Amino acid sequence: MPVAPDVVGLPFHVARDLAAEHELALASPDPDGPPIGNDAWPGLFYVVTQDPPAGTTLERWASIRVTIVKHDGTPLGALARP
Repeated sequence: MPVAPDVVGLPFHVARDLAAEHELALASPDPDGPPIGNDAWPGLFYVVTQDPPAGTTLERWASIRVTIVKHDGTPLGALARP
């Protein structure tokens, strides 16, 4: 059974590929919303949350719900200037 990798902080496309290597998929936290791939294109997006957390054992091809934010050029962890 696959174990959820830690995808928080990764670019969406890297997180998606890592999940697939673990026989898992990424999904939107809103089950009624559009597929997460629609929200992550075009542009560069980063994963900021995941559920279930890394290390959780899941069924093969289960979904990891992720929240993503668009990269705006501000380094991660830096405070934006007013």
